[in-house]
Amino acid sequence: MTHEPEHLQQPVSAVARRDVATLRDDFTVQQALDAIRQRGIGEKIVYFYVVDCDGQLAGVLPTRRLLTAPLEQRVSDVMIPRVVAIPQTATVLEACEAFVLHKFLAFPVVDERRRVVGVVDVGLLTEEAFDIAERQVTDELFERIGFRVAQVRDASPMRAFRFRFPWLLATIGSGTVCAWLASAYEVTLAKSIVLAFFLTLVLGLGESVSIQSMTVTIQALRAMRPTFAWYVRAFQREVGTAILLGVACGTVVGPIVWLWRGAGLAGFAIGASILLALCAACFFGLSVPALLHALRLDPKIAAGPVTLAFTDIFTLLFYFSLAAFLL
Repeated sequence: MTHEPEHLQQPVSAVARRDVATLRDDFTVQQALDAIRQRGIGEKIVYFYVVDCDGQLAGVLPTRRLLTAPLEQRVSDVMIPRVVAIPQTATVLEACEAFVLHKFLAFPVVDERRRVVGVVDVGLLTEEAFDIAERQVTDELFERIGFRVAQVRDASPMRAFRFRFPWLLATIGSGTVCAWLASAYEVTLAKSIVLAFFLTLVLGLGESVSIQSMTVTIQALRAMRPTFAWYVRAFQREVGTAILLGVACGTVVGPIVWLWRGAGLAGFAIGASILLALCAACFFGLSVPALLHALRLDPKIAAGPVTLAFTDIFTLLFYFSLAAFLL
């Protein structure tokens, strides 16, 4: 579940500027300009707000309209009587929604008697948008490696440990299995030492492709409710992508092995294993987040470690099994 940041729920009056430029509706344009010169205006004035004799909001006067109006004309005649105001009890989030809905550059903040108590300009929206965007990028980065940043922000070391360590167990477990697989194919490695040289490259390719597939899948799961038909279509797309990626990468790496070490068969084995590894990577990148979502678990938390664990294990399994069969 997504929670709004706490500061978005505070009253908008807490962030509203107090340098409100108000004008009396019975002023002439000349009197309004004189009053502005005498009082001075705030740093970011976009609109002048017009009030009646009781101080209640009566209209809005854009700066351009004020400067181009005849000097003898009354402010009430050139103002725009329909003005959208934000109540001081509204939240910062509701103020941001008003900017998105109405596309104005500023809004007056009014009390229960519709007297102007402040103003908020579009800078509030842009600041919140950039802050939220930056926070989401950071959150997504940490969620992909296995934990929510919101859970460990300002947490004690022990609390942070409890959130982070369980997901690292998936990495430890897969690393142990990979070490066991490598030892099981010790004879194969001894026959062709070039396999050891390219082991890191093959693992890196598999992990990179699995992360790409996982990211695309998680984004899709945010925007729709997955069905079996969706999974089949997504699986077909991922298989096609995996084959193209695997053929391309294998075609590049295989000749490198052959030209560098003169081992044509080993180059073919490594290139073919890359194809199989990338197919597995795309499969797990799609299936693990989809399964976690179906189990009503947050795929952003656990998908990263689990996907990488399965990808590493099957990458080594394909790598060594194919090498043992061909060499």
